[in-house]
Amino acid sequence: MREGFASDPGRARGRLVPEEESSFRSCFQRDRDRIIHASAFRRLKHKTQVFVEHEGDSYRTRLTHSIEVAQVARTIAGALGLNPELTEAVALAHDLGHTPFGHTGEDALHALMEPYGGFDHNAQAIRIVTKLERHYAEFDGCNLTWECLEGIAKHNGPVTGDLPWALAECNHGFDLELHTHASAEAQVAALSDDIAYNNHDLLDGLRAGLFTDEEICQLPIVVDCYAEVDRKYPGLDAYRRRHEALRRVFGVMVADVIDTSRDLIAGSGAETVEDIRDLGYPVIQFSAGLWTQLKEIRAFLFSQMYRAPSVMKVRAEVGKVVEDLFPIYLSDPRQMPRHWHSDIEAAVDETGLARIVSDYIAGMTDRFALQDHARLTGQAVG
Repeated sequence: MREGFASDPGRARGRLVPEEESSFRSCFQRDRDRIIHASAFRRLKHKTQVFVEHEGDSYRTRLTHSIEVAQVARTIAGALGLNPELTEAVALAHDLGHTPFGHTGEDALHALMEPYGGFDHNAQAIRIVTKLERHYAEFDGCNLTWECLEGIAKHNGPVTGDLPWALAECNHGFDLELHTHASAEAQVAALSDDIAYNNHDLLDGLRAGLFTDEEICQLPIVVDCYAEVDRKYPGLDAYRRRHEALRRVFGVMVADVIDTSRDLIAGSGAETVEDIRDLGYPVIQFSAGLWTQLKEIRAFLFSQMYRAPSVMKVRAEVGKVVEDLFPIYLSDPRQMPRHWHSDIEAAVDETGLARIVSDYIAGMTDRFALQDHARLTGQAVG
């Protein structure tokens, strides 16, 4: 892998507010550390991945998911000769904008915000790291490098058409070149997200009793991994057998991305990081064969886990929490904590106020949203 494909911290495009560089950390290391120390990152520990936080201590949360994504991403970046710190920073930040209750909360908040420009969790992550984190003396947000902001904004590919308002607001002041693909590091973070959740959702679904080992042994990739474990460790107890098989599923996905991406980069004709951005297609990909197999796994998870009756019942209950909280705060925003009142007073119209309410609700953890809902409505959920 040619060195030119790794994002070089010495050639980074800088920060919105210029700062002195650290004498012992690269700018991308500094980005990663600021993300880890962000309040929004800590709150991910009590935000839903699939199961609502109070349903059990062993299921993934947004925090543990983000850590797993970062671990996978760093491994792939190292194998491909990319910058590990930038890759890790984007991976750790990719879900910062998620609401309480995962995609259920996001769907509810987007519907409520439709008259005011909608809600998008990727754009909200940008809003958090450019405006809502308020710890530093010289700037709002985390003042991340251009490369890190670009990676968070478009790790899933170019963002074109009507931009989410929160992303458009940032892009107006710091052009992220949203029409191009992101760096290879950000592309690695995106596929590491797919790898992590396809693997850990199988394990969490098994733990929850939504399906059995025998059922997932009908799935591609998984069937071969269980068979390998059975050959190597006959009579292994069920828990260890499951773990050994699914860690092999993990390995198959990671190896496929590394091999496929190495060939794609070598055959792309690209010579620099900028060439990678301008190719018009991602260079970090699964092979066509593995991608077809993963679509079958994802279809299984969708029907047997994400749309399972027990999961859908909880989704309906927690979606109602967001639906109830939003109009309460919009009609009486001073119910929000005192440190939000200066923002409320600065709002010039209902749209501005709604966006502040949206910021507040989106930042809630599952448990805080449930507690606040009970306090304001007198209704307990769950």
